[in-house]
Amino acid sequence: MTNVTDGAAPGGPSRPTGRHSRRRVALLLVAILAVIAVVLGGGALAYSKQFEGRALPGTTVLGQDVAGQTPEEIAGLVADRGEGVTVTVTAGDQQLDKSLADLGVSVDAAATAQAAVDRDDSLTGVLASTWSGEHVVEPVVTVDRAATAAFAEGLVPEDRTTPVDASVSFDEDAQSWTTEPGRNGQGVDPEPLVAAVAENAAALEDFSVEQPIEEITPAITTEEAEEVVGSISALLEQPMSITGADEETHEVSPERRNDWISVSPAEDGRSLHIVVDEESVHEWVAARAEQDAVEAEDGIEQVDADGEVVKVVAEKQDGLKITNTDAIAEQLITALKGITPLEAAFESTTVEAEVERVDAPEPEKDEEKTEDGEESTVPANPTGEKWIDVDLSQKTVTAYVGDTPVWGPRAMVDGKPGNETVTGTYEIYLRYDLQDMTNAAYYPEDHPKYYLTEDVPWVQYFHRGFGFHGAPWRSSFGYSGSHGCINMPVSDAKWLYDWASIGTKTVVHH
Repeated sequence: MTNVTDGAAPGGPSRPTGRHSRRRVALLLVAILAVIAVVLGGGALAYSKQFEGRALPGTTVLGQDVAGQTPEEIAGLVADRGEGVTVTVTAGDQQLDKSLADLGVSVDAAATAQAAVDRDDSLTGVLASTWSGEHVVEPVVTVDRAATAAFAEGLVPEDRTTPVDASVSFDEDAQSWTTEPGRNGQGVDPEPLVAAVAENAAALEDFSVEQPIEEITPAITTEEAEEVVGSISALLEQPMSITGADEETHEVSPERRNDWISVSPAEDGRSLHIVVDEESVHEWVAARAEQDAVEAEDGIEQVDADGEVVKVVAEKQDGLKITNTDAIAEQLITALKGITPLEAAFESTTVEAEVERVDAPEPEKDEEKTEDGEESTVPANPTGEKWIDVDLSQKTVTAYVGDTPVWGPRAMVDGKPGNETVTGTYEIYLRYDLQDMTNAAYYPEDHPKYYLTEDVPWVQYFHRGFGFHGAPWRSSFGYSGSHGCINMPVSDAKWLYDWASIGTKTVVHH
């Protein structure tokens, strides 16, 4: 008997084997996939065509789905959001609502929109986007940190930004040193505002930020200025004096010290210091030294033919010279700067006078001939006193000691016709080293004869309004042309002023 298996009956149709069956299934799957690919490919192409130049599905900007929107539409969305943002800034006691642009923020809507539509629109990209989910696009925002910082600094009013240093000045009316108080300024550290704007601007949503305003103290405070005023008071209270060569004391008064000092900021601008006018101190000390000095006066002796002294016309007088003027000035400056007392003394040395020897004169003559043959009377004066001879005929001035001429004759200008110089014997009764001269007592200012001459030097009156004086306005001498005074070159007028004195006899003659 033959066993029958589960296979085909002998002589019936044959059945496929397992290997052939699997091949068939594979071919079927390939065919199915091909059909699906053709279907999907065609759909994807159509899908890609539909979103060309637009945002693909899943694209969001600022949390809003922009799928299918054009760049212009997306840019409009971003621009509107950016312009609508309000930033509330609190600074001190003020609160301001500002736009992003006010704070130096710029929103590039066009660049943001371009980023939203720049996804891959190829078949592969489209298929990928279909399965990839959401595509978030951040706005393109730029923060100009310098502009933001400038805004922060502008929160302080202009009249409060700079602190005002305290100062010290001398009040002429009150005659005292006073303090002008300092004042704090205000400033900001802009970094908090800059950081907050940089952190929040990209969200294009309203936000708030606090910008602290700080007090800035001046470099020179009121307290420091008051200390300087105290130092000046101490300086003016210090005893300061200079003992002269004649043992007289030159006091350096507080009023004098006030004239020499001032207050100014130090080089670093962070403190005040007392400044001493050193040049003025040197000038004052030099003037005191000159006051103490004694000018040597040379003597005059008459000698005979053998050289023997027959008469002492003028005794010589030794002078005195101060030798430490500059050193005393420096000591005074040091005391002023150091706010210390000063006890200084002038040192001096003797300046020996010389003796001029002149021949003894011929026997006295009361009359002598002038160049034009006229007689000129010169009074004899054998007593040895100083006197001045004014010769109106010769237009000269000569200084005598006794009967010996010691200076001159020097050319001068006497009174013009109508203003003749008086003649006679007089004595100098009034002297000025500088004087304004005018005839306003006799003529009004608009009168042709009115005159006013200021600062006439070395004036010595010998009779009423007649006198000697320098005439710097004249370039030549030896003629009549003045209002009655004896006009002399300035150097001659000074010599005569230094030589003569109140009471010196003056003889005026033709």
